[in-house]
Amino acid sequence: MFKFKQFHVNQDRCAMKIGTDGVLLGAWTPLINNPCNVLDIGAGTGILSLMLAQRSNAEQIDAIEINEDAYEQCVENFEASPWGDKLFCFHAGLDEFVDEPEDEYDLIISNPPFYTDDYKSDNTSRDLARFENALPFEELIEAAALLLSDNGIFSVIIPYKEEERFVAMCKELDLFPLKITRVKGTTTSEIKRSLLAFCRMEQTPLIDELVIEISRHNYTPEYIELTKEFYLKM
Repeated sequence: MFKFKQFHVNQDRCAMKIGTDGVLLGAWTPLINNPCNVLDIGAGTGILSLMLAQRSNAEQIDAIEINEDAYEQCVENFEASPWGDKLFCFHAGLDEFVDEPEDEYDLIISNPPFYTDDYKSDNTSRDLARFENALPFEELIEAAALLLSDNGIFSVIIPYKEEERFVAMCKELDLFPLKITRVKGTTTSEIKRSLLAFCRMEQTPLIDELVIEISRHNYTPEYIELTKEFYLKM
């Protein structure tokens, strides 16, 4: 079990455990449009949905998860949370979900599987959760373009090396960067991740950088400020 300040998450049945990427995305995602409904694509444990339930006034948060074990655990985590009445998880692939869209969403969020290299491990469920061929960027972006409301925000975290390609693919479907934050482990390390938020209106995006640690377990004030509502020891 992973305990946060206002909820806990069981993750023993999920291939992808809770990590910095998910917490960063859940805490960073802009809520400037005060979303009424949210879609979490590839929910895993449900961590993003739970964080957004804590942060926002959204009346409905839908999550989709294709893996049966992860889906069942996500439902359990939702039901055990203070926001069980507005959290819903669907056991479906994105292609199935998009085939019969019932709603547009003010916020679409995803921590997509993204290793595009050919390497695969011996753990099939982890590979499915981790490798981009389980959810190609193209499919994710097309779904966001289809399901996002006029003033909606589409928010993801991806490897920095994929940022330029991802932004270009979004622009082809008239999704434009609103905010970009590039993430480094320490001041001297390379940029590893890009937090990206898109909207339907073309504008000059806000671009900044986030450093996580000054030294091992000595976190920067910016990272503490971002995550303090969630981590117990922040």
